Amino acid sequence: MAISPRGRVALGAGAAARWASRVTGRGAGAMIGGLVSMKLDRSILSQLGAGRRNVVVTGTNGKSTTTRMTAAALATMGPVSTNAEGANMDAGLIAALAGTRDATLSALEVDEMHVPHVADAVNPAVIVLLNLSRDQLDRVGEINHIERTLRDGLARHPGAVVVANCDDVLMTSAAYDSPDVVWVAAGGSWANDSVSCPRSGEIIVREQSHWYSTGTDFKRPTPQWSYDDENVYGPDGLTLPMTLALPGAVNRGNATQAVAAAVALGADPAAAVAAVSLVDEVAGRYRTVRIGQHTVRILLAKNPAGWHEALSMVDKHGEGVVIAVNGQVPDGEDLSWLWDVRFEHFDDTTVVAAGERGTDLAVRLGYAGVGHTLVHDTVKAIASCPPGHVEVVANYTAFLQLNRRLPHD
Repeated sequence: MAISPRGRVALGAGAAARWASRVTGRGAGAMIGGLVSMKLDRSILSQLGAGRRNVVVTGTNGKSTTTRMTAAALATMGPVSTNAEGANMDAGLIAALAGTRDATLSALEVDEMHVPHVADAVNPAVIVLLNLSRDQLDRVGEINHIERTLRDGLARHPGAVVVANCDDVLMTSAAYDSPDVVWVAAGGSWANDSVSCPRSGEIIVREQSHWYSTGTDFKRPTPQWSYDDENVYGPDGLTLPMTLALPGAVNRGNATQAVAAAVALGADPAAAVAAVSLVDEVAGRYRTVRIGQHTVRILLAKNPAGWHEALSMVDKHGEGVVIAVNGQVPDGEDLSWLWDVRFEHFDDTTVVAAGERGTDLAVRLGYAGVGHTLVHDTVKAIASCPPGHVEVVANYTAFLQLNRRLPHD
């Protein structure tokens, strides 16, 4: 790729800032390095994206996991640049692409609201649309606005292949007018945020896996890719066994979209499935560690839809479940969403409420009829459980705080 003289100066300054951040112990330096580069040359993202076949992955939930799987599938064809740590805005993308200048492929996790201008910069070959649901409304915004923003952004890139989840009404709407869409039945058990049609305002009617909008012709497209408990299914009768290291139906859907994206760029389907099957950890999520008398598996959940999926993965037959909730700015300071999450299915499980907003969570658990204790410190909450296996479900900053305190290989 050709980097302008100004761009080379910007990247050099970014590398220096990254080095300084690391040696002073302030952090890994990816964000500050990207910010410095971007400040010195506003076109640096476009320059770094040029000459590559780029895949952009976006959605409310599952971005990091699907990006990790997509990178693994693409790696069957050659070197891949990816923002593996999940820094999904411009600075993080710049840092990722600058760190692997020789890679001709990229898998980029991108925040939903940033997709239009990132796509304008890197001209993606493939755009993967996972799902849209309420996130932190006090920080992110209303989802119908996000859908319209995505739709407008996609309209500027008619040459991109759009790999879209046809089980998600909002992402289907965003992709519906694009000329080259690969529809994937990736699942969508959370339907509370799409009861009305984003295009007409009419009611969305659901009949088993099918859905349609009353009074319009907007309906669930026929998928080209799907999955079940054993296999992944693709175009022209393709059937491949798929056994994942990651738990839950939601990750089978993520894997199917990752495979579809890689195949759209020319990957061998069997090789792509084998690659995604080996992904067993995503930036600390799903990993299991030993702490004293406990083995601990860590799950991340950030919004009602994410909590719904994470709680469905919890092993309720272990010795305890710790639920950790903070209310910092990245989490959203408004925790009213707790009342949209179904906690009622914990019957005979030892449950501990933890985190800075553990008291708010304890009130919600009380109304759900879930017996629990309250221990604000998450590590101490784990220690309070009987010896054995403990599941931890944490929101964003609670997850980061816990990971910093846990042993790493």
